[in-house]
Amino acid sequence: MASGGEGPSSSSSSSTPHKHTNRLANERSPYLLQHAHNPVDWFPWGQEAFDKAKKEDKPIFLSVGYSTCHWCHVMERESFEDEEIGKILSDNFVCIKLDREERPDVDKVYMTFVQATSGSGGWPMSVWLTPDLRPFIGGTYFPPRDHGRRPGFKTVLTRIMEQWQNNRSTLESSGDRILEALKKGTAITANPGESPPLAPDVANRCFQQLAHSYEEEYGGFREAPKFPSPVNLMFLMSYWSVNRSTTEGVEALQMALHTLRMMALGGIHDHVAQGFHRYSTDSSWHVPHFEKMLYDQAQLAVAYITASQVSGEPLFADVAKDILLYVSRDLSDKSGGFYSAEDADSVPASGGAEKREGAFCVWTASEVRELLPDVVEGATGAATQADIFMHHYGVKEQGNVAPEQDPHGELQGQNVLIVRYSAELTAARFGISLEKVDEVLASARARMADVRTRRPRPHLDSKMLASWNGLMLSAYARVGAVLEDKTLLERALQAARFLKEHLWDADRQIVLRSCYRGDHMEVQQIYPPISGFLDDYAFIVCGLLDLYEATLRPEWLQWAEELQLRQDALFWDHQGGGYFCSDPSDGTVLLQLKEDQDGAEPSANSVSATNLLRLSHYTGRRDWLDKSQQLLAAFSDRLTRVPIALPEMVRALMAQHYTLKQVLMFTDGNPESFLCQRLPALSSMTQQGGVATAYVCQDFTCTLPVTDPQELRRLLLDGPADAQTD
Repeated sequence: MASGGEGPSSSSSSSTPHKHTNRLANERSPYLLQHAHNPVDWFPWGQEAFDKAKKEDKPIFLSVGYSTCHWCHVMERESFEDEEIGKILSDNFVCIKLDREERPDVDKVYMTFVQATSGSGGWPMSVWLTPDLRPFIGGTYFPPRDHGRRPGFKTVLTRIMEQWQNNRSTLESSGDRILEALKKGTAITANPGESPPLAPDVANRCFQQLAHSYEEEYGGFREAPKFPSPVNLMFLMSYWSVNRSTTEGVEALQMALHTLRMMALGGIHDHVAQGFHRYSTDSSWHVPHFEKMLYDQAQLAVAYITASQVSGEPLFADVAKDILLYVSRDLSDKSGGFYSAEDADSVPASGGAEKREGAFCVWTASEVRELLPDVVEGATGAATQADIFMHHYGVKEQGNVAPEQDPHGELQGQNVLIVRYSAELTAARFGISLEKVDEVLASARARMADVRTRRPRPHLDSKMLASWNGLMLSAYARVGAVLEDKTLLERALQAARFLKEHLWDADRQIVLRSCYRGDHMEVQQIYPPISGFLDDYAFIVCGLLDLYEATLRPEWLQWAEELQLRQDALFWDHQGGGYFCSDPSDGTVLLQLKEDQDGAEPSANSVSATNLLRLSHYTGRRDWLDKSQQLLAAFSDRLTRVPIALPEMVRALMAQHYTLKQVLMFTDGNPESFLCQRLPALSSMTQQGGVATAYVCQDFTCTLPVTDPQELRRLLLDGPADAQTD
C-alpha cells in the first residue's frame, strides 16, 4: 500500500526508484497517489479517459475507493500490483481510478447500479462501463485468483473481454434497461400542492422504529457491527425535548444517553490519544475498526455537547472536548482546514514491513507493565500503576481480543483499552482515594500517549473536503459556545476563514469540493478544481449559522445567505422539490439523485431543510420557509414509511411543526446593519437601562424586553408544551 506522500510504506517510498509510474502521479488525492506506481495504465476520471475509450472502442474499468479503505488496500496489493493482471487491464480496458470522497456524485450513481444488480455494495467498487459511461457489470472486491466457486479478478476480466467481443449488444441493452429502471426507481418528487406529512406522527414512528432496533445492554442500534449513528442520537434528544412528560420521551433520552455513555467507555473511543474510531466489530463497543474519520469526530462532538446540555453530566462535555483535542492536534492543517481521515492499518512498533489493523493503538500487558512500574503509595498489595491501569481498562496478560473479533489474527496477545470499572470501584479495589485513581490513570494515559507518538503512524488522508470541514466548523462553534471556550471559538473562526480563502471561488461564485496539503505543507489545488456538490454547500451553510450564533458576527450570516442562494440556483429541482446531489447540467453523471438516507453523514437535503428554516427567520425571507416545506413534501413518502432512514430530516420536520424561537440579543440598532436590513422590526428594539436585553419571538410575535437571565430562561422553557423546540 502506498502512503500518499505521508511517509515511507511497503510499496511507495521516496528512497527507492519505482518500476512503474502512471498519470495518477500528477494527482493530489492521497487515494489516487497510492496507485501512482501500479503496473496499470490508470487515468483519473475525466475527458482524456472518456475520449480514449471512444476512440479505441474499449470498455472502461472504473475502480472506486478511498485512501483509508482496508479492502481497497488489499485489492491493490493482490491485483493492481500484479504485473499480469496489470497488463490485462491496460491492454483491454481504459482504466479509471476514482476517489469517492472527491467525486461522491459519480460514486453514488455507480453504487446505486451495483447495489441494484448484486444486492450489496461497498468499497472497493469495481464497475465496467461502455465508452459513453453506461454501466453493464459491477461488483466490489474480487480476489486475484479463483477461490472455490468464487471467480477471481483475472477470470472476471477474461469473461468480460469475451462478452464484449461476442455479446456486446446484450450487455449494453441489459445495462440500459437497468439504468432506465433506476431513473424511475430513484426519483423523489412532490406532487403539486402536496404538504409535508404531520410531524408528531412521523416523529412517533421514527422513535418506535429506533426503539425496535435498540440494543439495551450496551446501547446502539443492532447487535454488531455497531456504528455510532449520531443522527439517531440527535433525533432521540430532539424527540425528548418535545415529549418530556411522556414515557416515550423519557425512554428516548435514556436510549441516547446510555449509548453515548457506553461508547465513551468502550474501545471505539481512543482512551490514550482521544477521538473515536469508525465502528465497533462487537456489540459492546470494544474492538473497533480503527480508522478515524473527520465526519465522525464532527458529529459526535455535537452529540456529546448536546447530551451535556440536556443531562448536565460532566462526562459528556469532557468527551466533546476530548474529540476536539484530537482533531486540533492530529487532523488540523496550519491553514485552518481539517484533514479527512487516519487509516486503521500501520506498521507494528515491533518491526516488520507488513501493516496491521490497529497496530498504532493496541498494547501488550508486558508493554504496560514495563511502562508503568511505580508502586502507588497507599495501594493495597503494593500495587503498581500498571496493576491499577490494567484492572481499570481490562488489560489481560494473554490479550483481551476474542478470536472472533480478530479474523486475520492481527490482534493476538494485544489489548484494546475499554473501561471495565467505574473510578469508584477501582478506588475501592486498591484502597485508595478517588482523586488518587484519577491522578494515576491520567498520568498513565499521558505516558502511553508519549510512547504512541514514537510508533509508526497510520497513513493520513490530508485532503481537505468542503463538506466535512463544514461539519467540523459546526462542532467547534457549538462546543465552544456551550463551554464558553474562546480557544475553540477562535478555531471555528479560523476554519471559516480557511473555507472562504481556499474553497470558495469568488469570481465564479462557487464552492470548491477539495484542496490538498502540498509537499511543503502549503495548500494546493488541482486544475481544473472540482466544483462543490450539494453537501458542500449545505454543511458549510449549517456551520456558518452555528458560527454566527456562537460569535454574533454578521459577516458569517451574510455569507451563509449568499451560499444558500447559490445552492438554490445550482441544485434545486423546480419540478419535484428538494435538491439534487450534484449539478444537473453535468452530462457525465447519468442519474440525477437526491440522497434519501441519513447515514454516516446526514443527507444534505435533511440539513438543507433546517438551514432554510433558520435562514428564513434570520432574513425574513418567507420563500425559504416555503422551499423547506416543498423539500419535506418531496420526501413525504419516505418520511411516512421509514422515518428511521431520515432521522435528521424528521428533526427538520419537527422544527417546522413546533416552530423555532428567536432570541434577539445582539443588534446595534443601526438601521444600515445586515440584520436590520433583513429584519426592519429590529430597528425598534432597544437596549433597556444600559444592560444586556433580550427579545423572545415566536411566529413573528415578540415578548416585551427582558433583562433578567432567569426570566429569559423561564420564557424559553415554559409556555405551552407544543411551543417548545430543541
